[in-house]
Amino acid sequence: MTISPQLLKILVCPKCKGELTYRESDQALDCLACKLRYPVRDDIPVMLVDEAIPL
Repeated sequence: MTISPQLLKILVCPKCKGELTYRESDQALDCLACKLRYPVRDDIPVMLVDEAIPL
């Protein structure tokens, strides 16, 4: 299962409010501006800066 396109349109990076890129193979959302990766667990994006993984 993937994240709905409607949800992807409204999600932004919680740190910089920038655009996110969904990586379906990695189950993650990447912010290239902040160089952070937000995990997607059980089809739910974990949008916490403390949970983000540096790229």
